[in-house]
Amino acid sequence: MTDIELFARILRCEAGGEGMDGMKAVACVVMNRVNVQYGEYARLGGSIREVLYQPYQFDCTRETLYGQYNPQNIYNIPAEQIHYDIANWAIAGNRLPNLGFALWYFNPFNPNCRQYFPSEVGYFVIRIGDHCFYNPTEAYANT
Repeated sequence: MTDIELFARILRCEAGGEGMDGMKAVACVVMNRVNVQYGEYARLGGSIREVLYQPYQFDCTRETLYGQYNPQNIYNIPAEQIHYDIANWAIAGNRLPNLGFALWYFNPFNPNCRQYFPSEVGYFVIRIGDHCFYNPTEAYANT
């Protein structure tokens, strides 16, 4: 699987039900991690593949979760043209203006987003669809 196909499949799997802005926001997080110059993501080498396959980051890259088969994974969910278009949009350097430099997102499965990402490495910046997005704090630099 090429990097662009992997990226497109992640967008469909992780945010396919979140609309265009939701998928773009996830694409921005991926590229922010690829491009960040400090902290744990900088040590990954600036590769889309390394970011997406970093352990415990994207559930869709894992065939098993919590000891059980994960049917919602990139190997079962092929990308469509829209996912390739969004991946290429993000690779080209485009970003959503209201997202900042978000490095994390998650679905809290309730209407509220917590103020900080775990260990206070990120602070809440915006909710898009079901996902809360977080920009890095100074604590992230020490990861």
